[in-house]
Amino acid sequence: MALDYEQQFYFSDIQYIVGCDEAGRGCLLGSVFAGAVILPRDFQCDLINDSKKLSAKKREEAYQIIINNAIAWGVGFATADEIDEINILNASRLAMNRAIENMHHQYDLILTDCMKMPHAKVPVVDLVHGDALAQCIAAASIIAKVSRDRECVELDKKYPQYGIAKHKGYGTKEHLEALKKYGPIKHLYRFTYAPVRESQIEKISLF
Repeated sequence: MALDYEQQFYFSDIQYIVGCDEAGRGCLLGSVFAGAVILPRDFQCDLINDSKKLSAKKREEAYQIIINNAIAWGVGFATADEIDEINILNASRLAMNRAIENMHHQYDLILTDCMKMPHAKVPVVDLVHGDALAQCIAAASIIAKVSRDRECVELDKKYPQYGIAKHKGYGTKEHLEALKKYGPIKHLYRFTYAPVRESQIEKISLF
């Protein structure tokens, strides 16, 4: 199925459509990332799909195609501390707004993957499973996912004991065991997330 849902929105007053999506909402550590992409109206690439359906190698390949062909693209993120302060939904929305701002390009409409943006400067269409319908949202999901995975690789170099490069911050068995053993690190982990809170309790109870 072609990812061409956005084609119906092009009118004389709508020339630049931004696809926006996030990555990392369910992770226990690190920032939540967002991508924003304006693609040429006639652009099509079979490789661009929901980032979760692509291998890491294919995502990197698609990432290069997107940044080489996009009219504009941007990345934004909200830190673990911001997630704890304003909650993950608002932090995801903040990351998306930052990604859009970082495009440094005008836009007429925003398409998101089921994310409402009440304070946006232009109309917003929030689509259920948007990354499987609109190519610009799928492209944004790839930008977000690749950007976040790259951060995780860098975090792994600083904190190798947690295995971040492998699990990318998700609550795998390996990750939860490392979290119980070493405890959560301030500014790295999301302390409002239950597994992180519980690891603190377990760590304290050992002494």
